[in-house]
Amino acid sequence: MSTTSTPSRFTAAFRAHPAGVALVTADAGGGPVALTATSVASVSADPPMLMFSVSDASSSSPTIAVADTVVVHLLRAEQLHLAKLGATSGIDRFADVSLWERMPTGEVYFRDVHTRIRARAVERVKAGAAWVIVVEAMDVDVQEGDMSGVDDRMGGHSSAPLVYHDRGWHSLGDHSRLE
Repeated sequence: MSTTSTPSRFTAAFRAHPAGVALVTADAGGGPVALTATSVASVSADPPMLMFSVSDASSSSPTIAVADTVVVHLLRAEQLHLAKLGATSGIDRFADVSLWERMPTGEVYFRDVHTRIRARAVERVKAGAAWVIVVEAMDVDVQEGDMSGVDDRMGGHSSAPLVYHDRGWHSLGDHSRLE
């Protein structure tokens, strides 16, 4: 087994590691930004905290790195279009005003996402060419979806979690359960 660590070997290792997909939005006063993140992880239940990372290469990085609050949208397979929107460079992610709106507190969020977490930034750690952002959840909006419908195109429940693995989008559901 080789123990040499290079950026390409490191990337290849994580390409084989599946991750849940989230869309993070923020507005630090210069207009809203959004990015697709596969680095979202729960940190603590009490107080409720989570973290995610954002690459310096992302056009959203300067805003997210200084924003007081963010909205983390945990995406399901039916929101693949939003994952692609946040992952596409060089476009206006907010051009379609029918997809998003502002909360009474000012944060931007995308409609039709079943789980949204409005959170306040509590820690920002510079890590190589990225930032690790730790946030404390202030509001958690979980809407119950119809888990009885099957979406054959996605190979499972239409409200199954969206997962990124080996440069591709996948859904999880009963079809992927091992036990």
